[in-house]
Amino acid sequence: MTLSDAASELEQLRAELAALRSELARSNAVVSASEALIAGLKLEIAMLKRDKYGRSAERTARLIDQLELQLEELETAAAEDAIRAEQAAEKTKVASFEWRKPVKKPFPEHLPRERVVVEAPSNCACCGSDRIVKMGEDITDTLEGLRPFLPQTVPRTVCRLADRCELPRQWKVIQTVREKFTCRDCEKISQPPAPFHPIPRGWAGPSLLAMIVFEKFGQHQPLNRQADRYAREGVDLSLSTLADQVGAVTELLTPLHALIENHVMAADRLHGDDTTVPLLARGGTKTARLWTYVRDDRPLGGTAPPAVVFRFSRDRGGEHPTGHLMGWQGILQADAYAGYNQLYDQKRSPGPVTSALCWSHARRKFFELADVESNIRKGKSPKEISPIAFEAVKRIDALFEIERDINGKSPDERLEARQRQSVSLVADLERWLREERALLSKHAKVAKAIDYLLSPKHWSGFTAFLEDGRICLTNNAAERSLRGVALGRKSWLFAGSERGGQRAAAMYSLIGTAKLNGIDPQAWLADVIARISDTPVSRLHELLPWEWNAATHQVKAA
Repeated sequence: MTLSDAASELEQLRAELAALRSELARSNAVVSASEALIAGLKLEIAMLKRDKYGRSAERTARLIDQLELQLEELETAAAEDAIRAEQAAEKTKVASFEWRKPVKKPFPEHLPRERVVVEAPSNCACCGSDRIVKMGEDITDTLEGLRPFLPQTVPRTVCRLADRCELPRQWKVIQTVREKFTCRDCEKISQPPAPFHPIPRGWAGPSLLAMIVFEKFGQHQPLNRQADRYAREGVDLSLSTLADQVGAVTELLTPLHALIENHVMAADRLHGDDTTVPLLARGGTKTARLWTYVRDDRPLGGTAPPAVVFRFSRDRGGEHPTGHLMGWQGILQADAYAGYNQLYDQKRSPGPVTSALCWSHARRKFFELADVESNIRKGKSPKEISPIAFEAVKRIDALFEIERDINGKSPDERLEARQRQSVSLVADLERWLREERALLSKHAKVAKAIDYLLSPKHWSGFTAFLEDGRICLTNNAAERSLRGVALGRKSWLFAGSERGGQRAAAMYSLIGTAKLNGIDPQAWLADVIARISDTPVSRLHELLPWEWNAATHQVKAA
């Protein structure tokens, strides 16, 4: 076989592989659309049964809530798969996936219209003649939903109400007018191109898309509640319609999420933690996990922008953090969860991760025994409060006081201060705790708190900050990143599917990174959604929150 024949065969194999991938994407889109249709029919049947037989049981209402959430997740996944199928079909000759196209309802007449006329040409695009005559126009409607504008003189309490969407939003329809011209000389018809939409066949503007995804993932408002609220404001948007937009936006922002993940994993030190997430499963719910990895070098005077990445898993197995941090080596600030132990293995490739444990966790166990107010409220006698816990909290607080003074300084300055002040305090604390522990029963509550701190497996992790100025005393950065998720569980109750949990993790990463960099997540999302499709891959980094923030300040200064 000649070299040219081999090259030709290789090219043919590549074409066949691309066609197979396109066909697979199309099949996935068909399956997702079918699953969404089935879920929608099940929901409709359940609601018809409730209308026929009445609200006889709370179980029926709960079932409908579960079906609505399942439908939301399936509709969103179907939108993602449809876009992937279309993108794959564009690269090959395989027929594109025909996504079901429901009849588009006209926007409500009461909404204000903003007419935007595309600039008309002065000459024929074909022959250059100036003898052109207008013969009509085409109008494209785009729905936008904007937060109400609040001047800087408005009290902060009112601004917080607006952030929680308690003030009515501003709805409007942007009418893009494209005038159509005909040339008297060559009789050709010319017309400006159709307006750009971030989403294929889109009807929603960037601000509305940003509002939908931010309310779902940033304000923890499920789509069915959003649909109800929009309907009360005179804009009827169905659950499936909103789910389509969420799926399309998630797919649109995937490249930006990958850049943030690469930035986080390039750090020498990470904060890691996890929290429970109820996952809807057959017969009820199961406890899944949402993991967080935070890069924040500001406490040690670092200049790298802070960022956070979330990951979702069905359980809390140790293989999950091992997989998340595969190939990464550095300092991991986390709790004493045994699932991280595989990362600390000396035989690990490319090398063991350095463990740095959180003093806030250790202090909390003593503080719970020393919290007089809380114990009295629980009806406990002051005599039950441990004086050893009081003293332990007092000694640990002295370490925190030193850390507050060196916060923001360079690692060398932090290490020098710790060697000079903290080393002796930690040595005295260890000696005192061991003496007290020898006098306690193994069943004493304060003994368990002491054992957690002085355990041979843990003590080296707790004292690692004395040898490395880059290590923080606490893992509060990771805990702060999970605070919104913990609050949101009361609103969305559970994740509808594993794929929905992964989608939420990706959006939490984007929104959490924006918050860490001190910018409005919704405003940033609106701008990114509007620009990302026209931004070359080589310049995609300009849309990252920290670079976007810097550009915004430069514009304001100018």
